[in-house]
Amino acid sequence: MSKKITPEATSRRNFLKKFGISVGGATAVTSLGLLSSCVSDDEEKVPMLTTDGKVINSDKSTLKLNLNEMQKRSREGLSGKKFVMVIDLAKCKNARKCMSACQGAHHLKPEQHHINVLQTENAEGTGFYYQPKPCMQCDNPPCTKVCPVDATFKRKDGIVLIDNERCIGCRFCIAACPYSARVFNWSEPKYYEGDENAIYDMELNVPQKKGTVSKCLFSADRLRIGKLPYCVSACPNGTYWFGDANEDAVTNGTSKETVRLSNLLSDNGAYTLLPELGTKPSVYYLPPKDRMFEYKAGELNYLGEEEPKGHRS
Repeated sequence: MSKKITPEATSRRNFLKKFGISVGGATAVTSLGLLSSCVSDDEEKVPMLTTDGKVINSDKSTLKLNLNEMQKRSREGLSGKKFVMVIDLAKCKNARKCMSACQGAHHLKPEQHHINVLQTENAEGTGFYYQPKPCMQCDNPPCTKVCPVDATFKRKDGIVLIDNERCIGCRFCIAACPYSARVFNWSEPKYYEGDENAIYDMELNVPQKKGTVSKCLFSADRLRIGKLPYCVSACPNGTYWFGDANEDAVTNGTSKETVRLSNLLSDNGAYTLLPELGTKPSVYYLPPKDRMFEYKAGELNYLGEEEPKGHRS
């Protein structure tokens, strides 16, 4: 930086504008925020944003996260693990139990989705199928690279999390995600009993906070205690497999059957979404072969409305 920023001359609004951050979106700063990505190695002083909206010049040595034990373990993840999800498109019947279980666990509003079930088809006349779409938990996540305050990060077990205590609502990560896997809390969240006074749990992302970003977490809180994710356990049709790539094993959420991940992928022609982008997703899809249902013109869609003949979504 060619010009130093002084607390007296700089407001929070000017500070955010200087670094290209949307002032309207940057509403939630609950801890000392800093733009570490804007600091070069040879600088001794760096601008930092305080909780009351002031900008101070601080020693570079203060660029440390003051984390409690819960925050530390949430950022580190589970040692020796590499979590993966496999979605069998032939099995999904659009029951949407995965969506409701996820919304309930993370205290989301009805219009907010960490996982969504889409109706799609590969080509005209081939018939539709349902496609659940969570966060891809990329090994090379573009979202983490654009966050200016280290609010979103990738853990050693492959899960990408968000720390809403640090999120300033700039929404850079939303723009960077090619899978549209993130949502923004434009309004006050849907508080459940006890949320207002609850200690923030990064692995559950509860309580939600206005002006921050939210997304699928692979149910990191459940993995911590050795259980399958909420969506995987809630599906009644055996759509989801979940497990550890390091162990080459995944378990079906419905049948509880455990198989070799490598065999499941190779034997069924598994694929990932947008592999050409180099994001290296940890979510695999099995093609909708031998679907459990067939498309019939005029059948009811998931909204309970009759589709016109020849309609394709």
